[in-house]
Amino acid sequence: MKPEFENIPLVKNETKKRFEIEVNGHFAFINYGEREHQIALVHTEAEPELAGTGAAAAVVEKTLEFIKESGKKLLPFCPYVFAYIKKHPEWKAIVDEKFGGYDQL
Repeated sequence: MKPEFENIPLVKNETKKRFEIEVNGHFAFINYGEREHQIALVHTEAEPELAGTGAAAAVVEKTLEFIKESGKKLLPFCPYVFAYIKKHPEWKAIVDEKFGGYDQL
């Protein structure tokens, strides 16, 4: 994660069902679904003003850390999150082994 994002807090916006960070009034976020033992990440997006800044990667990393600390298992349905885990295999440890694409990570 780029240093400029390290001190930006991750917000679990339960009303909008998304994890988000706010950068200069603009948002990068991941839509999620949650069950008792799992969190599914469905879609990652950064507002156009944040394109190319690393904000999307920052919100993914912060969200993965949140899931790890929660003790829940991850279902990475979002292609961006899936690709992020492939590039950073240390995060595979929090992916639910029952996830359909687990063997491709």
